[in-house]
Amino acid sequence: MGSEGRVNVEGAQGEGAQGKVNLYLHVVGRRPDGYHLLDSLAVFAKAQDEITYEPAETLELRLTGPFGAALLFQPNNLVLRAAEALAAAAGIRPTGLLTLDKQLPIASGIGGGSADAAAALRLLSRVWAIDPRAVDLPQIAARLGADVPVCLHGRASRMGGVGERLTEAPDLPPCGILLVNPGIPLATVTVFRARNGGYSSAARLPGGWNNAASMVADLAVTRNDLEAAAISLVPEIQDVSRAIAGTPGCLLARMSGSGATCFGLFATGAEAEAAASHVASAGWWCWGGWLAE
Repeated sequence: MGSEGRVNVEGAQGEGAQGKVNLYLHVVGRRPDGYHLLDSLAVFAKAQDEITYEPAETLELRLTGPFGAALLFQPNNLVLRAAEALAAAAGIRPTGLLTLDKQLPIASGIGGGSADAAAALRLLSRVWAIDPRAVDLPQIAARLGADVPVCLHGRASRMGGVGERLTEAPDLPPCGILLVNPGIPLATVTVFRARNGGYSSAARLPGGWNNAASMVADLAVTRNDLEAAAISLVPEIQDVSRAIAGTPGCLLARMSGSGATCFGLFATGAEAEAAASHVASAGWWCWGGWLAE
């Protein structure tokens, strides 16, 4: 789940927004309104953005971190939309200075914006002392975006529908993960429009895995149905995936979500950290460590 809420001596409170990774993503159909139906196993890495709250008379958003500047001129920031939607549902006036420390790349297939919105919902529900029986947080999350519900849930989940239908994930083993992004934003809607071909079946998964190797053996028969379309738009994705696959100890390399971030799975977090040091020489954004529990 997102990191536990923290309070410092000045009264500021914080919430982590962990990156979401799709270990596989099958497009299984399409609704009459054009939205695609998915089957995916979503997990969370310990790489994260951070949102903090400080009391203020109005609702404000401050952006920091290496990717904060990229959001300065984007309208309808998801964090502010989440705050306003929550306040409207609770019948209160939204107030507070929110600081988003943006550590995850923008439009990168690891749910950064969705994770930020979900973290804002968790944080503001707490600091505004909203009765959880008075508002339907999952419903608010679903209106904000297809990935926001799973990020609000904050734990490994099987995603269905357009992403809003969550069921229990198989029991995951301890596992290292490497995330690499080539630095090229890629909009989800653009990737879906570029996709060709039919539909896949939902994956058949066991109840859990004892180790990373057995998990990868089952994941090897799955795929990311958006990968070919994403590569047609950003060919560098293929270079990233190959670089990850070539690192010592990599068990599986694949694109996450709609890209352009790719991931590698490893038996341990230490191996993933070492792989990040190796791949970072290419100048890409890299993070290696353990999957979140």
